[in-house]
Amino acid sequence: MTSTEVTTGTRPHHPTRLSSRLGLRARVTAAFGVGAFALSGMMAGITYFTARQSFISERQTAVQRQAFVNASLVQNSLRSPGTEVNQLLESVDTLPGSRSVLHYQGQWYATSVSVGQSTIPAPERNLVLGGTPASQLFSSGGSPQVVVGVPLPAVHAAYFEVFSLDELAGTLRTLAYALAAAALVTTLAGIAVGRWASGRALRPLGGITEAAVSIAGGQLDTRVEAGDDADLQDLASAFNRMAANLQARIEREARFTSDVSHELRSPLTTLSASVGVLEAHRGELDPRAQRALTLLDGDLHRFQRMVDDLLEISRFDAGSAELSLDLVDPVELVHHSVVATSPVGDDGRRVPVAFPVAVGAGVQGLHLEVDKRRFERVMANLVANASAYAGGVSRVVIDRVPTDTTVPASAVRVAVEDDGPGVPAVDRTRVFERFYRGGWSGQRATGDGTGLGLSLVAEHVRLHGGTVWIEETPSGGARFVIELPLSPSPTAEVPA
Repeated sequence: MTSTEVTTGTRPHHPTRLSSRLGLRARVTAAFGVGAFALSGMMAGITYFTARQSFISERQTAVQRQAFVNASLVQNSLRSPGTEVNQLLESVDTLPGSRSVLHYQGQWYATSVSVGQSTIPAPERNLVLGGTPASQLFSSGGSPQVVVGVPLPAVHAAYFEVFSLDELAGTLRTLAYALAAAALVTTLAGIAVGRWASGRALRPLGGITEAAVSIAGGQLDTRVEAGDDADLQDLASAFNRMAANLQARIEREARFTSDVSHELRSPLTTLSASVGVLEAHRGELDPRAQRALTLLDGDLHRFQRMVDDLLEISRFDAGSAELSLDLVDPVELVHHSVVATSPVGDDGRRVPVAFPVAVGAGVQGLHLEVDKRRFERVMANLVANASAYAGGVSRVVIDRVPTDTTVPASAVRVAVEDDGPGVPAVDRTRVFERFYRGGWSGQRATGDGTGLGLSLVAEHVRLHGGTVWIEETPSGGARFVIELPLSPSPTAEVPA
């Protein structure tokens, strides 16, 4: 089942893109946040890699300097006969965390069992054994290491010093965490600044939004104050000119409609009286004149209804339409309105109206504040519309909103149903426009409508703070649904 609601326009379209669902302020805030994150992330990355390169380079230079000093000491000691190699390596003054490895006379010596020939990368080892000093960063057992190799050709040896960078790696991890935290704080600060800046920048537009809402609600004299904001003055001036032109045009059209309608009432009264005289002497007319009189009488009544509808529309446009509210029982109100407006069929019965017992019980104790005359006009127009386009009303249903009786009701819903061909989905909003008849109306209507009935229904319902829309019944007919808010004082006494 599909439905279309009519208040002052169509139902809003719900976009699917996330950027479209977010408001302008949210998008500006997100832009600030993303920009702050990107900038802080880039600066943190640059800082980290620059510091890392600097620390490693500094540590590698210190290791190389110490390794060359120690290599010179080892070479001088090996020139002395009877030197004990292991004791020599133990006596070498190395940096904390470094270990020495010596290749001498075809054998490998080391100060720790954790290092040896296999610890030193093959490319580094081959270069040094070939007579070329070399330094290389590598990883051993998941631990970062730097090895410096110095050839000792005078004693046919090669000295290696392996230094652990665990302490430096810990320092770099701490630096990375600190930079990540700084980037997070910067991002949050960017979001906060974006929220503040967007709110401050969009605050002047809030006044324009409120003015537009007021104008859409009928307060055509609403204007915008630009204040001292130079950037907003042009926009406010253009908005005010547009509002003034719109107000002048609507008032001019309303006056024109009202003046024309009033001017037509006098000749219509004269014509109606003249037709009444002719009707009194219908038997004296020949059959051709009688048929002409019937057509004239039908068109005259249609013309009178149109003038009355135009006068009512002009009151809505001028904002002079007023409500005479009474506190009423919704079931009695609807029943009375339908009985008063339903035509009597050939069999002597009125249009069948159904009030399901369970539904009626659901609205017991509820009260509406409505203008009885206007509500009766609404029901009359809906009954007339169903008679003209769908062969009459099949039933009227009244219910509470929400239907769950365990929840306090907020509104009453009245549905007028028919068993006709229904209203096409594309026309379910437009039928409430003035003089709109749609491509389907010519096939269904009897041709005596004014094209203003449903627009007056929408105006009367809107004046009560309610809504009206069209649904499709299970049989394919049309269901006109009116929803009216409950009285704010439901416990008040209903006048007899």
